Amino acid sequence: METDKGVVLATERYGSAESWKYVSKDGVMERRRDGSEGHSGGNSVFGVFKSVFLPQGYPESVSDDYLQYQFWDTMQAFSSSLSGTLATQASLRGFGVGNQEATVAAATVTWLFKDGTGMLGRILFAWRKGSKLDSEAKKWRLFADVLNDIAMFMEILAPYFPACFTFIVCTAGIFKSIVGVAGGATRAALTVHQARRDNMADISAKDGSQETLVNLAGLLVSLILIPLVTDNPVLTLCLFFLFTVLHLFANYKAVRSVVMETFNEARLSIVLQQYLKDKRILSPPEANQREPVFFEFGQTVPMKLGVRLQEIAQSPEDLQLALKENSMPYLLGIRNGCVCVCLGPEASASDEIRAMCQAVVLSNMLSSSNSREATGAALKQQKGHWEMVHESHKLMDAIFNPFLKGAEAAGWDMKRTMIDWDEWRVEWKTKSS
Repeated sequence: METDKGVVLATERYGSAESWKYVSKDGVMERRRDGSEGHSGGNSVFGVFKSVFLPQGYPESVSDDYLQYQFWDTMQAFSSSLSGTLATQASLRGFGVGNQEATVAAATVTWLFKDGTGMLGRILFAWRKGSKLDSEAKKWRLFADVLNDIAMFMEILAPYFPACFTFIVCTAGIFKSIVGVAGGATRAALTVHQARRDNMADISAKDGSQETLVNLAGLLVSLILIPLVTDNPVLTLCLFFLFTVLHLFANYKAVRSVVMETFNEARLSIVLQQYLKDKRILSPPEANQREPVFFEFGQTVPMKLGVRLQEIAQSPEDLQLALKENSMPYLLGIRNGCVCVCLGPEASASDEIRAMCQAVVLSNMLSSSNSREATGAALKQQKGHWEMVHESHKLMDAIFNPFLKGAEAAGWDMKRTMIDWDEWRVEWKTKSS
């Protein structure tokens, strides 16, 4: 490879940012920037900004949705910072700052109550909902930010209700502690998704730098806002609602921009329902756009995953019925209108996906059956339920392998799942005849 200015011996590239070449001319090897790649290298302003605030190797080292998510996350963090300033000012006024009649002891006790209830709330929430934060990261991320806005609104209103001030700020403290747990845990789950080179620590560190920069900008704007809103409750509320609308909108856009390639209950159900309808496998971007990001109540047929054996089989006859037509390392049954799945200890990720798919199919059958038959004897219903289970086994035998291959071809990661299984694992000894 020769040029008018010498022979190109080698080329090198720093990620996608810089490209250099080594040229031999008159027996000397020179290192030159490759002009075809432009001059936006590490010495430019953009290059410095990129190295300080973006993970090393960006954009190859992160997921495709990284930049869009971080943009909206930055917007929500900025608006939340401004709302937090308004809430903090109101809280300090409620604690007695600027009031000559207020005592240090009373303010300290109220503050300790606020912190103490928040600590208890943090422990209880992590205990009750910790396992849900991975499988439903988008929902809990959005829930956390909505709850954070509610908590700040309560803090702004608290000084106007002095008789209930302690109760209000303690409740707001509990809400904020839940926000801390849910927000931090879901941020960690999203970091795992964004990391493409096992660079979770780098992504997390740069996210912290981005957040610090945003908070610094929010601090500078807050210095302008504070003199304007002091002793002006109407302006305080108006600005708070403005920032809250921006905050919620940015959060919605942020979670909507995330494209997870692993299955959770919602995404797997969406993809399977579409496949059963027209044999088409939705790609990860298509399924993620359909995934609900708000909590839904009143589910027609609930599902319990990873239950004890007694949730499915109440007798040896029930166990035989559960094993009929079934050669997989899981059992399914219907109890009290709920689809229950019992896993064996040797179940793989593929088995978990199949079990979840079959539970979705069984849920559809049960929902359709309930809509057709409003009444019926309990024994007849139980017999019909086992027939549904056996029918679902046959259906999965026919469709699951093509579905699995189609999902892999569409870009889904089938080596792991984010389905929220409980920890019960059962080894059954009775075999079907």
